[in-house]
Amino acid sequence: MHMQAPLADPAARVFLDDYVETLALVERLHRLLIDVIKDEFERLGVLELNAVQALLLFNIGDAEVTAGELKSRGYYQGSNVSYNLKKLVEAGYMHHQRCEIDRRAVRVRLTAKGRGIRDTVAQLFERHAEGIARAELMGEPGLGGVNAALRRVERYWSEQIRYIY
Repeated sequence: MHMQAPLADPAARVFLDDYVETLALVERLHRLLIDVIKDEFERLGVLELNAVQALLLFNIGDAEVTAGELKSRGYYQGSNVSYNLKKLVEAGYMHHQRCEIDRRAVRVRLTAKGRGIRDTVAQLFERHAEGIARAELMGEPGLGGVNAALRRVERYWSEQIRYIY
């Protein structure tokens, strides 16, 4: 394992430590989100789809999309999204049809059953937002400020990836 020389500047060291902590928090928050959704669906007795699939239905919403569009939006990884879309179509949560223009692409949209799952996730998120607001868990800069900062990191990372190729 390659060991990097310690940063001489204490402020740079603190920033690096904060950055690494932020990365760990983002990763843990994503895993916790999946667990929270899983717990909600177990509580409701909805066991035929997993939390990742429920979140996928939520993110698709009322749109009609291709797997490629979901990947390009940054929601999901390649084989994972294709597998989950296939399972959701088989279980009756989504409609699918070949694109008229590009016969290789398949467009998907939610069925009534899929919209029911989307609504369940939306209600869960509404309850959480109300609880967080009521408990005053977000001080300054609030969620808007947190989101703005995370979008800046997202843009930075996207630019780094583009420079590789």
